[in-house]
Amino acid sequence: MAHYQPCPNCASEQAELISFTWWGGIVGPKMLTHVKCTKCGTTFNGKTGKSNQTAIAIYVTVSTIFGIVVITTFYPSRNSDRQNNPSTSSVSSQDLGRVAISPSLMVYRS
Repeated sequence: MAHYQPCPNCASEQAELISFTWWGGIVGPKMLTHVKCTKCGTTFNGKTGKSNQTAIAIYVTVSTIFGIVVITTFYPSRNSDRQNNPSTSSVSSQDLGRVAISPSLMVYRS
């Protein structure tokens, strides 16, 4: 077992590294050295002995912003599809009488 700072709640030196959390999955607890006291159950930073609450808030915020940027980069909005789609583009007044069924077959209304 690795040696961590004493628990800020009960001063016990017995703590275990947390392997998974809802806020950081597998990576977050390892990045922040997030440990749990085996005596009282308090979670804290194993390197500093202080609370990880601020670091967790920053981690979640940055992860959320990163996720939004990635999603918006790889999945553009529907409006950009409409601008590039010929079937939804505006047509001239001469073409209002035509209805396209397929590229090779045009039907004319009178």
